[in-house]
Amino acid sequence: MTNLVVSWHPKRTTRVLLCCHYDTRPFPDLDPVNPRGRFIGANDGGSGVALLMELAHHMRQLDARVGVDFVFFDAEEYLFQRGNRTQGQFFHGSTHFATVYRDRPPAHKYVAGVLLDMVGDRDLQIFVEKKSLYYAPKVVDGIWKTARRLKVKQFKERPRPKHDVEDDHVPLNRIAKIPTCDLIDFDFPHWHTTRDNVRACSGASLAAVGRVVLGWLETLEATGP
Repeated sequence: MTNLVVSWHPKRTTRVLLCCHYDTRPFPDLDPVNPRGRFIGANDGGSGVALLMELAHHMRQLDARVGVDFVFFDAEEYLFQRGNRTQGQFFHGSTHFATVYRDRPPAHKYVAGVLLDMVGDRDLQIFVEKKSLYYAPKVVDGIWKTARRLKVKQFKERPRPKHDVEDDHVPLNRIAKIPTCDLIDFDFPHWHTTRDNVRACSGASLAAVGRVVLGWLETLEATGP
């Protein structure tokens, strides 16, 4: 298992983490017709990877005062079949990353993080996630203010969070103490089914999230949010 890290402006000691997971499930276990069929994971896994790959084209020209690291986590959904039972654990890559950051502190400090998960849905609707608001309220506020300023309507106004999600942002917040917001459309109708494919995704959705993330990065001071 391998985490992949790409660093922009590596000499800057104040840094922001943009992350996703690049693994997928071994099978579409929630598919009502074929739960042991082929699982592509175009949205659940693929969309965050695709967005970071596109953002890479914009990072050199980005007017930001902080350094940025892209981290592609492995083994977010580490599942395997043993006999008649499905076994496994979750968040291996992010837990390892967070633990190393805590136990062997680097010269730099992450002042904020953004997790990109299932951001490619054709009918993209991103609500504030509960744990994100609890652990990283300044990050959440900054991102949603940026979305309002840019008039990106896929980021839904709140009075309160809609979902409470277990995801890679949990070990980043709890272990590494990096205030990290999870950007996720948890209402994706094809979650863990064979229909999580390219036809269920939209480049316009990725572009909307990318605009907000880049716009938010440009608002950060050299000390962070």
